[in-house]
Amino acid sequence: MAANPALIRVSLALGLALAGCAAQKLAPQPQELAAEFEGSRGAAASSHWPSRDWYREFDSDELNSFVDLAEQNNWDVAAARARVAQADARARQAGAAILPSVDATGNANYLAGHSSQGGGHELDWSAMLSASYELDFWGKNRAAALSARLLAGASRADRDTVALTTLAGVSNGYFHILALRERLALAHANRETADQLLQVVQARFNAGLATPVELATQKSTHDTAQIAIGDLEQTEFEARTALAQLLGRTPENFEIKGMPLGELREPAIEAGLPSELLRRRPDLVLAEANLQAGHADLAAARAAMFPNISLTAGAGVQNPALPATVLTIPGVGPSFALGGNLVQPIFDHGRLKAQRDEVQAKEEELLAAYRSSIVSALIDVENALAEVHHLNVAREFQMDNVAQSDRAFEGARLRYQAGSGDYLTLLEAQRTLYLARDQLVQYKLARLTALVSLSKALGGGWTQASTTNLEPPQVTRNPSR
Repeated sequence: MAANPALIRVSLALGLALAGCAAQKLAPQPQELAAEFEGSRGAAASSHWPSRDWYREFDSDELNSFVDLAEQNNWDVAAARARVAQADARARQAGAAILPSVDATGNANYLAGHSSQGGGHELDWSAMLSASYELDFWGKNRAAALSARLLAGASRADRDTVALTTLAGVSNGYFHILALRERLALAHANRETADQLLQVVQARFNAGLATPVELATQKSTHDTAQIAIGDLEQTEFEARTALAQLLGRTPENFEIKGMPLGELREPAIEAGLPSELLRRRPDLVLAEANLQAGHADLAAARAAMFPNISLTAGAGVQNPALPATVLTIPGVGPSFALGGNLVQPIFDHGRLKAQRDEVQAKEEELLAAYRSSIVSALIDVENALAEVHHLNVAREFQMDNVAQSDRAFEGARLRYQAGSGDYLTLLEAQRTLYLARDQLVQYKLARLTALVSLSKALGGGWTQASTTNLEPPQVTRNPSR
């Protein structure tokens, strides 16, 4: 039955009216960003963002080789690469819906029959090329293709986020192992000192110059120093296995040469403008791409409520040339067919409207996540800047603490050996010196990890152009709400 022209005109008019409402967009309010980071106030006007290979500025060939190995073998990075390939494939699938599809079909049907009136048989066959095309009048397919492309870009940003996190994890893990080895060396030295003092106390006790309490206390101090060595060795082993996992290899026969923390060079890193950070962190670009994809999904959900128009065409050779119920043209001959279809949803118990509302709520969720990501990124930078500043201020006091503790212990040891000092003063001086030296090693580690955190917070030299080029996000609002 032929379509009613009046009904088609009414459907198109209704669709255009709805499309006008759906096209209204409301851009999100811009995130209020300060002119500069609070932790960088008073610094030089010029900024020094970290480079893409900022880890090489620590001047450690072993660390460089570990990072290169992690980029090749880390399982999380490999999984992120596979997700990128999946997203690209989905984008190609979505883009294919915009273009016509062409199919080749062939079939044969042999018919035979016999009755008292006689018998008969025939062979019906056809070889056809058919094409179908959905008129994307309301932009549903284009919106779906755009969403898929944006999600493909988001997957790349996610891959780079995983890579940056892995890089920072390898750097921190390596520095942690170096610090544990220095702390182990200090623990061994502390045990040797405790052993030497135990011999002194034992000699004084044998001479009647030391009490049993002093001897028992020093033995306990010696045992405590030995226990600390065992704990640090276990921690160092676990740190090595954790680093091996980041490198994508088994922990067996995994050796680290290492180097003193003091020989590592500290990279010069400064924060630029907060507004620049939005294009230098892959996690922010990821959140932005997801928001834009949500907007495209909403456009597709709204377009699904409008009339769906599709065209079909077919041509080929068949027998009979025109099979039909009323008029049949027998014999082999060329065949051609054209068709058109228009479908306008009228009543579906609100299913399409519910789908649109769901996608719209999802878009609002993504907008909140995008804004939250910006705030979290700013907090990361401010915390890292504050930590670096705090450690810079504490540097002089850390060095002086070790120097003064060493002087106090040496004086207490000499006085005790000479018989003019008491044991408790010597014991406290020994503990203070060990703690000061151990604290200095942890301070050096904190400085290195703070620089890693700052480099990561500033995006690790990543830029948006290296992954994808996205337009600023826009948020759709339903005027009827």
